[in-house]
Amino acid sequence: MQRGSLKEYLTEPFLKTLYDEVRKAGAIRSISLDLTHECNIHCKGCYYFSQQINRLGSNATDGDFDRLIESEKERGTNFVTVVGGEPSLELGRLKKVYDNFKMNVSTNGFRKIPYEGFEQMPIGVSVWGNHATDRKMRGSGKRDIFPVALKNYRNDSRAFWYYTVTPGNAHEIQQVTEECVRNGNRVLYTFYSDLTNMGGSYDHRQGFQFAREEIARMIERFPEHILLSNYIGEVVSTGKLFEQEWGYSVCTSISTNNPVNAERLTNGNPYSPHFRAYNADFLTTRRCCTATTRSCDSCLDVWQHFSWIILNMKKHLTTEADFTNWLTTMYLFYFINRLVDWEKGAALLPEIHRRIGMERFTAEARKAS
Repeated sequence: MQRGSLKEYLTEPFLKTLYDEVRKAGAIRSISLDLTHECNIHCKGCYYFSQQINRLGSNATDGDFDRLIESEKERGTNFVTVVGGEPSLELGRLKKVYDNFKMNVSTNGFRKIPYEGFEQMPIGVSVWGNHATDRKMRGSGKRDIFPVALKNYRNDSRAFWYYTVTPGNAHEIQQVTEECVRNGNRVLYTFYSDLTNMGGSYDHRQGFQFAREEIARMIERFPEHILLSNYIGEVVSTGKLFEQEWGYSVCTSISTNNPVNAERLTNGNPYSPHFRAYNADFLTTRRCCTATTRSCDSCLDVWQHFSWIILNMKKHLTTEADFTNWLTTMYLFYFINRLVDWEKGAALLPEIHRRIGMERFTAEARKAS
C-alpha cells in the first residue's frame, strides 16, 4: 500500500515500539579509532594490512591517546567503533574508550578481553569460515584461532561472531553458525572482499547469491541469534540501495575533516557530518573506515552499509515495507551496540526477522536452490 507518511506507519504498534526505543536512545555522533598498529595475527585479505593502514602515522604515546579522548568528548562524540590492529593488545586504551563512550570493538578472538571492567562492551569476534578455512585464512595454515576464540567467549553475552563469508565457501555457513550458536553467542555476517587477489572461492566478484540463501536458512532456524537481516545482507552483497549503486560517491562513513573528501561532501548524497576515522597516531584521519586509496566498489563491510541504509531514511518512506526495512536496520544497529534495552531487544529479534519478509526471502532461496 502506497502511503509515504511516517505518522501513518507509526500507528502500527510494533513499528512504533522500535521507533520509540531508537528515539529514546538518541542520535549517534560516531568515530572509528585504531588503538594500535600491531596485530598478533595477519589474516589474508585483511583490509588493514593490505591497505597498509598500519603504516599511517607515527607511533603514539598514551598521552597522545588521552588528548584525543578529551578532544572527542569536547567535540560531542558519543559512540566509538574500535578497529585496526588488534585492540586486545591495548587493554588500557580500550578501557579508557569504554569508560568515556558508548562503543563496540572488533577482535580476532585469540586473546580474551576480560569480563571485569568491560561488562557491557559489545565484542565482535572474527571468524572466516569453518575450522579448515579459518586456519588457512587467519592462521597461515598453522594456527587454529577459531577454537581458541570459541573457548575465550563461550556463553559470553557480550560477544557476537563477526563472520566474514566468502562466495565459494558459503556451504560452510550452516556448520559455522551452528557452532557459534552452541557456544552461546549470536552471529553477524559480513562479506569478504578479495583485496589480495586470492581468486577462486574467495573472489567476491562471483557474487553472494548462495551465501544469502544460506543466511536466510540460518535466520529461519535461529531468528533469536542472527543479527543480520535478509534486507541488510542483500544491500551489502549486491551493492544496491534503490536506484543507487554502492561506491565512494554514496559512502556515508567518510572522514569529514580529511581534505581528500572535499568533493564527496558536495555531491548531494548524505553522509555523517560528525564522522572521522582516526589512525593509530591519534591525530590523522584516513579517507574512511576501511580504505585509503582502493576503490570503494570492493567494500563489502557491513558496518558501512548499515550507515548507508540508515542515512537514507527518506528513500524508505514510499511503502510500509520499505520503512520496515529501514527501521529494523536502525534498530538492529542500536541493539547490537547496546544502545537500546538489551533484554527487550533480544526478545524482539524473531519478530524483526519475520516483519522484514523472512518468509519471502526463504521461499526465494528454496526456489533458487
